[in-house]
Amino acid sequence: MFIAYVTVTAVAILFNGAAAFTYLSGHDYPNQQADMKRIPRSWVPVLGSLLAAGTLGLAAGLVVPLLGALAAGGLVLYFIGALVAHARVGSRALIGPSVFLLTAAATLILTLLHRF
Repeated sequence: MFIAYVTVTAVAILFNGAAAFTYLSGHDYPNQQADMKRIPRSWVPVLGSLLAAGTLGLAAGLVVPLLGALAAGGLVLYFIGALVAHARVGSRALIGPSVFLLTAAATLILTLLHRF
């Protein structure tokens, strides 16, 4: 169980850290996504900050399990929101947010099973 917990958490940290970097570094992809979902571009840094906070929370959760569980839960909610945003505009590009959601959910489940 420990190996699965650490592996899935590490993958979630990697995925969300890369996404946060993309959102916060001024890359054009997040702006294109914001335009497609009809959300203000001013939200892009906020969304990137939420991803960064989730990433840091997952990493801290390796030491303080409650932080990891809360971060994983927050990321689950974040990616449910992402799926809703895609569905709202009729986008069929649901693979990306679904993979992130499943990774966050798996991290949450494994954290709860392993640590609590």
